[in-house]
Amino acid sequence: MASFQAIWRRALLAAVALLSLFGGVLAQEATSRVTLLQLNDVYQISPVDKGKSAGLARVATLRKKVLAESPNTLFLLGGDTISPSVASTIFKGEQVIAAWNSIGLDYAVLGNHEFDFGNDVLVQRMKESKFVWLGANVIDRDTGKSFNGMPPYVIHKFGNVKIGIFGLLTTDTATSSSPGKNIRFVDPILTARRLVPKMRAEGATIIVALTHLAMPEDKLLAQTGLVDVILGGHEHELLQSHAGRTPIFKWGSDARVLGRIDLNINPKTLHLESLDWAGIPVTDATPDDPEAAKVIAEYEKKLSAELDKPLGRTAVELDGTNLGSRTRETNLGNLIADAFRFTTKADIAIVNGGSIRANATFTAGSISKRDVVSMLPFENPIVKIEATGAQIKAALENGISQIVEASESGRFPQVSGLAFEYDARKPAGSRVVSVTINGQPLDEKKTYTMASSVFLIEGGDGYTMFKSAKLLITPESAAIDSAVLSDFISAAGEVSPKIEGRIKRLN
Repeated sequence: MASFQAIWRRALLAAVALLSLFGGVLAQEATSRVTLLQLNDVYQISPVDKGKSAGLARVATLRKKVLAESPNTLFLLGGDTISPSVASTIFKGEQVIAAWNSIGLDYAVLGNHEFDFGNDVLVQRMKESKFVWLGANVIDRDTGKSFNGMPPYVIHKFGNVKIGIFGLLTTDTATSSSPGKNIRFVDPILTARRLVPKMRAEGATIIVALTHLAMPEDKLLAQTGLVDVILGGHEHELLQSHAGRTPIFKWGSDARVLGRIDLNINPKTLHLESLDWAGIPVTDATPDDPEAAKVIAEYEKKLSAELDKPLGRTAVELDGTNLGSRTRETNLGNLIADAFRFTTKADIAIVNGGSIRANATFTAGSISKRDVVSMLPFENPIVKIEATGAQIKAALENGISQIVEASESGRFPQVSGLAFEYDARKPAGSRVVSVTINGQPLDEKKTYTMASSVFLIEGGDGYTMFKSAKLLITPESAAIDSAVLSDFISAAGEVSPKIEGRIKRLN
């Protein structure tokens, strides 16, 4: 009778023979699932929300965990990462490229904020990237080809499975960012209709659109039936939708949630049978990947040093106290509101005093980036809207509605382009006595343009009157508050804001 060892040896040899004979079949079976990991609109490489959420070193750990369980995995970015952030005003996006390189990003679509520093900076960042940038509808006018030699699409193979991936960017980038005049943005739907047949002809049985479009545009793309799945960006909320048979995924901003989409593929036809998806929270419960953490720590150290370099000078002491910002006109409030108004080319600007957080005065002399970040620490995008005179008056009434003696309210308005008088002895809601805009009496029926933070426009501090206002500069296209103020001070070289009587309390 054969020994157990001999039987086991023959069984092993038989298994090896079967593997050799049917290796192609097994390889095909092994590609029955492909996993797509997705993030979009990631501006911070370190954790946010006081360290509780996000952090690309944590994402690196999660990616490795998924890769160990699902070897056929691709990691994709739905655009917007080079800008805006405090760090990017200093490093021009170099820090995020280094972080993505360290954690193993595979493909990224260009977002509108990739062009914030101009074409030359973007080209340099693309050269530094170890991953592939896509943007099939971003065309160089001189060559008629994709910007900076990007491939119009890629065909990624897992065994016998061929996945076609192409990128699309919103055409609003032409006006919302700073692309050169030699760049044109082609209609994304027309681009998809042109490219998808080519990918199919090259054997791609699954088509993935990596987009940085607004959701209505993504839905139009989905309705064409050209693509199997859309991995999107541009909006900063968790959004899952579909149109026709095509699902659309967006995962918020700053890597708080890592999207996982499992494509279940028929091993015979190689077509997509179904998909499963989940959002993986990125929290402080996930340890940092050591290699990624080392890269990020180096930039955090550099950032700390760069923050102390001067941006410009102030010829006067700046009042950044909480009491001042929340109860009266201040010269720092005027400076900030002016920066928002001039940068966005708006008629007026309104800044809620509670967003100015330094609670300190700044002596005459140099102003550093660290100073500006202490003034405006929330990284609020500064948007531009259309507002009626009636809405503006209602906003001012809200801003002074909580004025009482020895009280501070974060809703108190700091303003630019307008002046108003109010009487705090009157009931809240009827305290504004007069308003002028650029020296002319406010017309409640007229439409004006206004700059402010997303926080205020979306109803923060009681400013609910602007929720339905038309956006002229959207949150996705806007620069953050500290970057706006930093650039304004740098361009001026020296500032000397004064109390000008923009806000008068009659009693």
